[in-house]
Amino acid sequence: MILESFNARDAVFTCTPYIIISIIFLTLGYELLFHPLNRYPGPLIARFTNGYAVFYSLKRSFHLVTLKEHIKYGPVFRQGPNKLLFNTTTAYKDIYSNDKVTKPVIYLSNQATPGSYNIWTAIEKTAHRQRRRLVGSVVNDRSMRIFEPTINEQVDIFIKQIALNMERPLDLKDRINYLSMDIIGLLSFGFDLRSQTQEKYRYFSDDMPDANSRLNIYMQVPAIAKYRLFVPLDMLWHKAQEKMYGLIEFMIKSRMAKAQNAKYDLYSVISDALTTEEGEGLRVNDLWMEAIFFIVAGGDTISTAIAATFFYVARHRECYKKLAEEIRSTFSSADDICGSKLTGCRYLRACIDEAMRMSPPIPSTLWRQLAPEHEGKDALVVDGHVIPTGTYVGVNIYALHHNEDYFPDPFVYKPERWLEPNGEEGAPGSRKTMNDAFVPFSNGQRGCAGKPMAYLETNLAIAKALWYFDFQPAPGELGDVGLSDKGEFRLHGVFVSTHDGPWLTFSPRDTLYADFPDLKH
Repeated sequence: MILESFNARDAVFTCTPYIIISIIFLTLGYELLFHPLNRYPGPLIARFTNGYAVFYSLKRSFHLVTLKEHIKYGPVFRQGPNKLLFNTTTAYKDIYSNDKVTKPVIYLSNQATPGSYNIWTAIEKTAHRQRRRLVGSVVNDRSMRIFEPTINEQVDIFIKQIALNMERPLDLKDRINYLSMDIIGLLSFGFDLRSQTQEKYRYFSDDMPDANSRLNIYMQVPAIAKYRLFVPLDMLWHKAQEKMYGLIEFMIKSRMAKAQNAKYDLYSVISDALTTEEGEGLRVNDLWMEAIFFIVAGGDTISTAIAATFFYVARHRECYKKLAEEIRSTFSSADDICGSKLTGCRYLRACIDEAMRMSPPIPSTLWRQLAPEHEGKDALVVDGHVIPTGTYVGVNIYALHHNEDYFPDPFVYKPERWLEPNGEEGAPGSRKTMNDAFVPFSNGQRGCAGKPMAYLETNLAIAKALWYFDFQPAPGELGDVGLSDKGEFRLHGVFVSTHDGPWLTFSPRDTLYADFPDLKH
């Protein structure tokens, strides 16, 4: 008996390598010959593993690689074992304006607890519509008119901080991040972070890119969300995460201690419709989940739009002159600079749109799939391609914004393209062609509800900076911080984006000391 057991064990050890090799070859054979997506081109390693996406997500350059892959493989290619990526406006409409599609499981990668959802993690369409309707009411045009005085106050602090640092080149990255985070703190829970003037809470915006980067990596691997592997993985960054979560909890509890309508903010609008218990359950209730998304989405994305606009306008002096002339001739005083009048500044809007085209705040791919209720009943067709069930489909925003079929000279900053579009209807560079391909906030049912807030905040920051200052790139190497080899503002993809710079030098105009005499030395 002992001899027989040894023989059996030896046989197992002898056969195991062959079994493993057989499994590998069977897997390779299936992927190369029989997989439903095997006819689509793409990087070889991406056919077998989502590790390909993880690698470039870790490098924060996945959007740049994606554009290169489209140039190499064409308008549709395979970017993962079950992922097809497209780069046409037809595909964009087929995916994002389609009632048959939904978000896949990867969007649950930051779900606090099973059954708790926010506008980001709500995969089911009815739940998402309800959440979007609530949150959208906080950032729509009407709400922005109510909240505009608060934004103006924060922009004035931004102007003062620039004035206090004019004697040397200034890195606008932090200044803009603090501005955006202070605004979103006030709009979410009426909480004044005061990070523009005090260091106490600056870690909140400083740590945000790393938190977003982790989420971006989790979203590349469906198994992480499906099996909630992000829960143990998050323990590796527990200390940093707990610091951020602790501040959000403090913000919420501070607001809940006041009357619901004490301030106009997210809490005053949605608290009646959501679960808002205090105590140990706070971090898993509805209000907590919406706060996480609202603060992250409303801070980082808008700061990128503002920074990119400063970067491009400062480096393109003809654009700078035209924009400065528009602002300084349209308004008679800083008090006249307001959202309703800024909408008439066409060149300002063109400068901002062109900055977001080249450096979109969300440079990533918003993956979708056929909704489960349609599986076996309806086919998902994207730009003429019948999509196999279980396949993720998407259009990368950065790649679409750099598609020459829609934007001639895609790496050239030309605000005029939005005012004087070239080409016949439907041709590259025509108004309709560009508008169809310009999606910095996404489109369709799940498009960003915060578009009015993004434009208002960016309009005010750029317009007031030009009213009070002249500015240009910092001299020497500092002035090139953030400059890519193709001449655009380089983004680091963390699903949303982060960046370095821009570094600018500012000189005061007479208007600065007329309105802020206390700044005059």
